[in-house]
Amino acid sequence: MSATQAPATATTKAEPGSRLPAWVRNLGSGTGGPLVGLVVLCVALFIATPFFLTANNLLNILDQVTILGILALGMTFVIITAGIDLSVAAVLALSMMILGWTSHNAGWPLWLSIIAAILVGGLCGLASGLGITVTKLPPFIATLAMLSIARGTANVITDGQQIVGYPEWFTALSTERHFGFLTITALVLIVLLVLGWAFLRYRPGGRAVYAVGGSAEVARLAGIKVKQVTTGVYVLSGLLAGLAGVVLAARLDSSQPSAAVGLELDVIAAVVIGGASLSGGVGRVPGTVVGVLIIGVLRNGLNLLSVSPFVQQIVIGVVIALAVMVDVLQHRSD
Repeated sequence: MSATQAPATATTKAEPGSRLPAWVRNLGSGTGGPLVGLVVLCVALFIATPFFLTANNLLNILDQVTILGILALGMTFVIITAGIDLSVAAVLALSMMILGWTSHNAGWPLWLSIIAAILVGGLCGLASGLGITVTKLPPFIATLAMLSIARGTANVITDGQQIVGYPEWFTALSTERHFGFLTITALVLIVLLVLGWAFLRYRPGGRAVYAVGGSAEVARLAGIKVKQVTTGVYVLSGLLAGLAGVVLAARLDSSQPSAAVGLELDVIAAVVIGGASLSGGVGRVPGTVVGVLIIGVLRNGLNLLSVSPFVQQIVIGVVIALAVMVDVLQHRSD
């Protein structure tokens, strides 16, 4: 070795966040961290209550997370593009009321009312997307405005009154178990999750979603139609919110304008807990599934332990804060 050659042990300046513990740097990568958290949560609840790990309770959890899962799938696409959709729960309620009013008051056949409800959700998503891409509103403001508009419209339709009573075949979609464990609504969720995973992983459109979230300007220079992709993910979120409204109407056998108040927080929490980054460009459907199960299992376990709903809100808030903290620490270490 020549005298001028730098020694192999020469030190370099540490990157910001490199002194963070390895477990913190790796916690947000993939679905490993959230999956470990889900297993620990299940073990803790199994020890705390003998009713948790029963067949009936596990099936109840599957049914209870169906709506959350449908909404979280759409939110995953939105958050990957570095956006956020605060309107999903309100759009769900609006779609429920469209379903009920058109089928009960306007005399439409129920199948047509279902289509109308889903399309109304898509129109709400389109309005939010255009507000973001055309008028340059921040996603937070555009979807917050849509939250207020959709929730208000849902109440105006029937002056705040619920609509009760659907055909038996409709409610059976969420109550009748096929093969002893699977309802049609749960099957719909599973199919949607598989399609969403396959799209993001294998289709050029999925890669475009990640590119927009990573850097909208770089994506534009690469020939990606950023405005179309951004608007599209909000339309998708709206369509899935409309579908979730139909599913919830089947579960409740009614349409209620006050349905799903605050559910958007659980949806965002599930996606972030599952490893998606609020900064954009990061997120996977399997991670979202784990996040949805964490929220569903946590709420179910707290109910089994007779924990007050008000305390449950505190717990969910702490979980959201911890998930975002891990996301921030992960980005500092990158």
